[in-house]
Amino acid sequence: MEQCNVIAIDLAKDIFQVCIMTSNGKIILNKAMNRTKLKEWLAKQKLSLVAMESCGGAHYWARFAQSLGHNVMVIPPKQVKPFRTGQKTDANDAVAIAVASRAANIKPARILSIEEQGLQSIERMRSILDKQKLQISNQVRSLLLEFGIVINKSIKSFKERMPDILEDGENDLPFMMRKTLLTMWELYSRLEKDFEAINNELIQLTEQDIDCQRLMKLEGVGPITAIRLKIQLGNGEHFKSGRQVAACIGLTPKQHSSGGKVKLGSVGKSSCDRPLRSCIFLGARAVVSKLKSRAPKTEKERWLKTLIERRGVNCASMALANKTARTAFALLKNNTHYTPVLIAT
Repeated sequence: MEQCNVIAIDLAKDIFQVCIMTSNGKIILNKAMNRTKLKEWLAKQKLSLVAMESCGGAHYWARFAQSLGHNVMVIPPKQVKPFRTGQKTDANDAVAIAVASRAANIKPARILSIEEQGLQSIERMRSILDKQKLQISNQVRSLLLEFGIVINKSIKSFKERMPDILEDGENDLPFMMRKTLLTMWELYSRLEKDFEAINNELIQLTEQDIDCQRLMKLEGVGPITAIRLKIQLGNGEHFKSGRQVAACIGLTPKQHSSGGKVKLGSVGKSSCDRPLRSCIFLGARAVVSKLKSRAPKTEKERWLKTLIERRGVNCASMALANKTARTAFALLKNNTHYTPVLIAT
């Protein structure tokens, strides 16, 4: 496939820019097509490398191109941008995608299957419901504070106090606000019910998924973290090593090296899967917090206990998160089960 043409597609909703670049770098086509015409045209082309940016609709078009026999490369937009010359136009973007696909150091994104994309979509909808709940509770809490009504930060306090505040006729809340406040409380309650329904559905899906069950054997990995790991890693074939997995998630230190001198900084928060990174780190932090007050039972806990004493809680939590990501990669790629090594007594 190295000597075949590259069909670069600048994705959109209705009008797509298509560019064909030959193996010697010559552009022989660069024009716009609508959705229907693109499908018909792509089906008639000889087998090529179809390249596109990882944006809305990329997985759909990647699977469609694969079904026609094409080799597909989905490239992150930040890796395409350095190859664009001239102004920001669809034609220039399509050429940049074609050129980027030929670069040796490009790391393409993994193409999700329909099942994986469906699982990811359910998890994203669960996440947005959780955020909306938090936004409503914070907004109501801050507005009530302006009237001298204080609600503690916890969700439990919010749910316990709201019915009493609405029923209290002596708290000086204006009637017009009380009516709107009731609407917001009812909206919060509906969102909570919907969130619980989707959350329970995800938990049931993890119970039916063998990969998720194996991942949940890891320290600090629950249902949501297991699902996100499965979506990110797949069967592990997209990554070369556990180190690459940890770097992709964002669990490795930033590097600024030159002249043979290696300089490692703090763990970066950009260029990573932030939701997954947060889940793994918080799970590791919970494990570390419990381990501080008891004796270690496994060899990994002994290593972690020593690290806590030497470097502190935060460093130990990040180290455990890094090890969790690497171990998850090994489990999925080798199709094995996690068995912690107990301390010999």
